[in-house]
Amino acid sequence: MITTTHEPGHHRTATTTARPPRGPAVTFALHLGGMVLAMLLGMLLLAPVATGLAAAVGWDLAAAGPEAAALVMATTMTLGMAVWMVHRGHGPRAVGEMSAAMVLPFAAGLAPYWAGLVSAADALVVGHVLMLPAMAAVMLLRRDRYTGGHVHAPAPTAWGRGVEAVAHRWPTLLALGLTFDSWLRPGILPAWTLVVLGGEYLVIGAVRREFRGDRLLAAHVAGFVLYLGLAAVAATAPAAVAGPVVAAGWLLHVGWDAALYRAGRVTWRWFAEACAVIDLVLGVTVLLAL
Repeated sequence: MITTTHEPGHHRTATTTARPPRGPAVTFALHLGGMVLAMLLGMLLLAPVATGLAAAVGWDLAAAGPEAAALVMATTMTLGMAVWMVHRGHGPRAVGEMSAAMVLPFAAGLAPYWAGLVSAADALVVGHVLMLPAMAAVMLLRRDRYTGGHVHAPAPTAWGRGVEAVAHRWPTLLALGLTFDSWLRPGILPAWTLVVLGGEYLVIGAVRREFRGDRLLAAHVAGFVLYLGLAAVAATAPAAVAGPVVAAGWLLHVGWDAALYRAGRVTWRWFAEACAVIDLVLGVTVLLAL
């Protein structure tokens, strides 16, 4: 798009490129794709939590039958999707409709299982296969809502602010979900993990070409050498010494993560945030395992 502006004594032409608007089909697909990703993230984060809590009270979900598996999968995926929809500005009715579209397919799969017509595994497959068509059907029934681009922003309620906070801190939630099992079964990590800790930012920074100054590169090389030394001590020392050394390495790395997060250098900020939480949890749980 060419725009021309006139000023006294001047004639100036400015050229700007306008992004063409998305078509309804593309907007529809992006809405569906966003919800699917939110579902998968919800299951990734919350399924280990549900399994761990069940194990803590002596309930083995793996041996509990397809009903328990369907409940965990449907609930964790629905929660992830619901948080995303509220973040996008959808109201309770829209969230409720989409939640029903995710839960009812599992009920449809369990019904023939209870009747003895399909196996437990097939019942879960039916639930997964029917889920996406059911979600797409709801979206088609409300096509104006899902083909019109952005939905209005969430109202500034306590719930809306809470959802925004959750969405903003997704790296922390991801890290907590990935490390939840460590609280239930703490253990001492192998010494080689310290080598990975010491070298990860050196590799990432080199790939991203962040080391434009000698001081920043020297600091990361020194950190890598330090962690090589810690790994050597942990690998050769008695268990009574190796465990605390490994824990110290993970806990010290939290400071490294925090420094890069604040500086916005070397790595992605979301990655530094997630790593800080992972390092803290694993460092503490190693201490608990001593």
